[in-house]
Amino acid sequence: MNLMELEVERQSNPVDMIEYVASNNDWSFERSGEDEIAMTVEGRWTDYHVSFSWMEEFEALHLGCAFDIKVPDIRVNEVVKLLSAINGQVLMGHFDLWRQEDVVIFRQSLLLAGGAEPTNRQVEVLLSSALDTCEAYFQAFQFVVWSGMEATKAMEAVLFETVGEA
Repeated sequence: MNLMELEVERQSNPVDMIEYVASNNDWSFERSGEDEIAMTVEGRWTDYHVSFSWMEEFEALHLGCAFDIKVPDIRVNEVVKLLSAINGQVLMGHFDLWRQEDVVIFRQSLLLAGGAEPTNRQVEVLLSSALDTCEAYFQAFQFVVWSGMEATKAMEAVLFETVGEA
């Protein structure tokens, strides 16, 4: 028997836990289907459009976090360089460029193989980790897309650490 053929009965849909956590935190959300939920989360630099999808065949809860920054054709190559540089720094998840809509999206998944159920803490950490990562690099995307900056210079600008307060 192939290991992937093992059937496990799940107690609940993992998206139900997302809805529970969103309700407890007074986050507005929209349940667009049994396996999907979406919400908008206010960040420091922009609003993030977050969606969670349960992918039964992979037993994974997928998080997608997009932000409103359209990438014009002339800046695509530099954005791809930036994506590569950022993804080399990120421990969990990764950024993608969705060419069909020319937007940048951060993606991450929580593997729930063998019938594992997500906890509210796992959901909160998954979401906060994604948002923290988006916040850390959002300005680099702005620099490349809107200011015409090179990817390496944009990375240097956002990774520059200051000490103290002025």
